[in-house]
Amino acid sequence: MKIAVLPGDGIGTEIVAQAMRVLEVLRADGLGFESETAAVGGAGYDASGDPLPAFTLQLARDADAILFGAVGDPRYDRLPREKRPEQAILGLRKELGLFANLRPAVVYPELANASPLKRDLVEGLDILILRELTGDIYFGQPRGQRTLANGEREGFDTMRYSESEVRRIAHVGFRAARLRGRRLCSVDKSNVLETSQLWRDVVTEVARDYQDVELSHMYVDNAAMQLARNPKQFDVIVTGNIFGDILSDEASMLTGSIGMLPSASLDAANKGLYEPIHGSAPDIAGRDLANPLATILSAAMLLRYSFDLGEHASRIERAVRRVLAAGLRTADIYEPGTRKVGTVEMGDAVVAAMC
Repeated sequence: MKIAVLPGDGIGTEIVAQAMRVLEVLRADGLGFESETAAVGGAGYDASGDPLPAFTLQLARDADAILFGAVGDPRYDRLPREKRPEQAILGLRKELGLFANLRPAVVYPELANASPLKRDLVEGLDILILRELTGDIYFGQPRGQRTLANGEREGFDTMRYSESEVRRIAHVGFRAARLRGRRLCSVDKSNVLETSQLWRDVVTEVARDYQDVELSHMYVDNAAMQLARNPKQFDVIVTGNIFGDILSDEASMLTGSIGMLPSASLDAANKGLYEPIHGSAPDIAGRDLANPLATILSAAMLLRYSFDLGEHASRIERAVRRVLAAGLRTADIYEPGTRKVGTVEMGDAVVAAMC
């Protein structure tokens, strides 16, 4: 098993280091894997003038899975768009065909009070948001800016989905629902958008192959409201790229901290890129403040989805739960009565809990 390790920018190097320490515990216990590290994002631009250097892309292609940190820093905001750090993650998704983004939103019992919603609304919450990742308005053509005849500037993007793109993400959604509560909610805006009408029609067609899964449809504006009003009504949500981007970030805050949530981006063969859903947080980089748990849990997802090592993944997840039950908290999830720790000490605790 070969893992490409791409720490990226800001706190990326700190949190990925802790996740690798956890994987090293498993290697010491006999799990065989190789890992190699490469620059990406702003670090890639500094090294080679490109946020996704050729060496990094080839390493990712050759690997069986990618552990990714975070990219971005205000220092690069004045660069041309194609040279900005964020283009690295978009490029990896496109070049590797990573079309299915899995974002679990789980509320741990110890963190229920950290949610901005009332405890009874979120306690026991366990949602999986499945976001199509390589189509939609982020990749549709034509796009750009132009000056009209009257001299006014105009920006334009194209929302576009093909039937095959919708069909393949729908199958992933139904299969995921079969392993959980057998309920799938497809989110669209078919009352306004032709793209969404195609989405709804195709998902409904695919549902005929999954009679054991209950399918419902919901408009995206209602889904956003329902996530705040009654989030536990959802089991698996499947939606397009831009809607999934927004809804998954909203769902992340139901858990109390974006620093707790991992993600997986998979291709058709379950090769995946695994990353925390938060950003590079340059304001706290190098200060031993970042929460590494989302990245550690991303490493658990890597083992489960790309290598089919469910027991190893569960071992990591159990260790995280033990650490939280023991009352250790980084600053983002701290509350009175718990003990505040830094990035490294949190990593220390998870490693100790695995032994």
